[in-house]
Amino acid sequence: MSESYISVSQLNTYIRNIFEAEVMLQNIFVYGEVSSYNISNGIAYFNLKDEAGLLSCVLFGANNFKSPKIGDMVVVRGSMNYYAKGGKLSFNAYSIMPYGKGLLYEKFLELKARLQEKGYFAEEIKKPIPQRVKRIGVVTSPTGAVIRDIIDVTHRRNNTIDIVLYPVKVQGVGADSEIARGIDFFSEYRDVDVVIVARGGGSLEDLEPFNSEIVADSAFACKKPLVSAVGHETDFTIIDFVADLRAPTPSAAAELVAWDKYLELEKINKATFTMEKELRNKLSLITKDIDISLQKIDNLSRNNINTFVDKVNTSVTKLGYVSEIINNKEKVLDKLFTKLESLDPKKLSSLGYSKILQDGRIVTKTKDLDKKKDITISMIDGKLSAKITD
Repeated sequence: MSESYISVSQLNTYIRNIFEAEVMLQNIFVYGEVSSYNISNGIAYFNLKDEAGLLSCVLFGANNFKSPKIGDMVVVRGSMNYYAKGGKLSFNAYSIMPYGKGLLYEKFLELKARLQEKGYFAEEIKKPIPQRVKRIGVVTSPTGAVIRDIIDVTHRRNNTIDIVLYPVKVQGVGADSEIARGIDFFSEYRDVDVVIVARGGGSLEDLEPFNSEIVADSAFACKKPLVSAVGHETDFTIIDFVADLRAPTPSAAAELVAWDKYLELEKINKATFTMEKELRNKLSLITKDIDISLQKIDNLSRNNINTFVDKVNTSVTKLGYVSEIINNKEKVLDKLFTKLESLDPKKLSSLGYSKILQDGRIVTKTKDLDKKKDITISMIDGKLSAKITD
């Protein structure tokens, strides 16, 4: 019977080993209300309670943490420990934080570190926002001020930009899945140029869906440029780091995405005015150059015309001299013609003169005749053959 007995220290050691071997009791988060809190030599001894239980806690290095007040809700991270020598069960805390922000913030930092290591936040993979957005896809709640602010700011800057809303819950159970589905939808929806994921400000608990891994995965895989507009200027969420662009507020996101049509029109009008002014100046200079050229042409033409007129007058004068010479030559020619006419053989024949030929040559003297040969007498109306008798 005595062989089954064990000592107190053996039992306490056995119990301690059980607690140390239980993974579910190591490095866990426990939240509750502070019912007592005392510090001695840098070690805090306090109790956490809820409506059904009480937990004794020990925090080493307590001076490194802000001391809570009695009644505060806190979250402590640590492990269950059984003190074998004293036979006491307590929770050895590694840290203490206000409830809500503490646990969520720890999860936030853990997820952020893991995603950063996977390259989700790398600047070199971020997509640029198009300069001329025609249609914006918005993932947010269909009610409230957020979507109204985005519409108002966008249309104030450019009323030609379309806005497509994918309605989702932005807090509470299942909100992260809805937000992820909205991002996935616009990733494949070809008719949007950029995606805005937005909600107003809130506590860390309110923003928890935007700190989820499922939303981070969808944002990282989104094929369209994605703008995160979650919370106010001082609030950062996981999606802010994954997104291609982070806007401090939904209104700021609309300002960053929507190009200002009226500013562009003003620039165009200024450019048009400048161009018109320059064209008028150039036209004025060209007109002056044309006037100067026309004046030069006119002066040159007048000089050429005067020179030409002088040459014509000189030529006319010369023609007068030529005409007089021609008249004189015509008179001489008339005299020559008259003289030539008087020598016309036909005219001489009509006066009784005839031409005598012998052997085809003209004979003008009797001594040149060969009395033995016949002669031909050419008269005005024919020819005669004759013999010389005397």
